[in-house]
Amino acid sequence: TNMKYTTIMGALAGIPLSMAVQPPKVNGMKVTWKETFEGCGGCSPSDKVWDTALHIDTNGEMQDYTESNKNIQLSGGDTLQLVPRKDKKGAWTSGRIETKDSWTPQPNKKMTYQAGLRLGDSTDTQGIWSAFWMLGDAVRHGTEWPLCGELDIFEQVNGDGLGHGTVHCGPNDQGGPCNEGSGLGSSVPMLGSNTFHDWSLTVDRTPGSWQAETITWAMDGLPFQVITGAQIGDEGIWSTLAHSPFYIILNVAVGGNWPVSSFSPLIN
Repeated sequence: TNMKYTTIMGALAGIPLSMAVQPPKVNGMKVTWKETFEGCGGCSPSDKVWDTALHIDTNGEMQDYTESNKNIQLSGGDTLQLVPRKDKKGAWTSGRIETKDSWTPQPNKKMTYQAGLRLGDSTDTQGIWSAFWMLGDAVRHGTEWPLCGELDIFEQVNGDGLGHGTVHCGPNDQGGPCNEGSGLGSSVPMLGSNTFHDWSLTVDRTPGSWQAETITWAMDGLPFQVITGAQIGDEGIWSTLAHSPFYIILNVAVGGNWPVSSFSPLIN
């Protein structure tokens, strides 16, 4: 997976950075934070901005995440590359990075999280699970999943030609306001995995009540899913999704309970 930028737009003070690749302009919004992955080819993304996640054991995934530039590297052309690899013994490695910082949508404001992603032109993508997503910062302080909140801005599995957007929330049991364990989600056809698409999620806190607030998923500026506070139906749970700090995750997993739930055998 190749990423040319990530950005957050909202009503907070912008950070003055001079970057070669500029994020899209959105009327009425300004950049709160951006990362355009400038740097030398083969180098790692900034460890002042990103943590490299290791020892992740969730969803039945097969890969080990590493810090190696074989799995995580700047391209030298203002993009970040996350590359899954299989060694001669059949063991998989890949990359996952997470922002050190987190961001909170403010009352009476909108905040958009957005990234430009390209998945490459490989035809052997069965079992590959690419994702641009966020977790509630509360999980870093002991709150269990999914009560911490999870907002999946973009996922693709098995090269299926669909971009998926999903929300997870509430108690760690079946059902609930976010229909666990599958979550509340929708998908959109994406033409050309080897083409950059802009994937975004916008939290709109401008309405006068929490029930009327919205979270909207979009591809290339076209919405494909909207969830309202009224739909969640619980002010406390909605607050974990729309009023709380979230941090950004970029990763490419191999295997796991979603890619292989309906596809067999796994990627070879």
